[in-house]
Amino acid sequence: MSDVNEAAADDASGLTSTVVFRLGTLGTVVTDRFTRRIEELGLKPKHVGLMATLSLAAVASQQELAARMGVAPSLMVSLADYLEGLGAVKRVRDPQDRRRQVLTLTEKGQGLLDRCTSMARALDEEFVAGLTEEQRKALNEALRVLAKRADLP
Repeated sequence: MSDVNEAAADDASGLTSTVVFRLGTLGTVVTDRFTRRIEELGLKPKHVGLMATLSLAAVASQQELAARMGVAPSLMVSLADYLEGLGAVKRVRDPQDRRRQVLTLTEKGQGLLDRCTSMARALDEEFVAGLTEEQRKALNEALRVLAKRADLP
């Protein structure tokens, strides 16, 4: 085990010391944990992402949502089909453009999103348990700035 620790110390100025590598690695760990928690609701992270995106905009076409989420339109159709089957989203033809499918979050969808939010908040608490209040605030502010620069909510 000391060989691993020594190798990590030797890489202090290498890849593992970069913000990108650390955020990516931590992101993978947190995503895996969140995925396991929301499985009990029959959801995957992209389902939750779609519901969260819909909660920020009252109505949006499938095409607009695919672009906002950075996913292929065919994947958006699949995500919407699944959530519609759960009763979490409602799909309606746009009366001004019959080719356009508009999605809205239903009351049931908002309830599922609320449960996912509670699960995420509990995971937040576990994840930052070793940080002081000052460190938590600094982390939240840094993440807010990085998200804004990346055009994320």
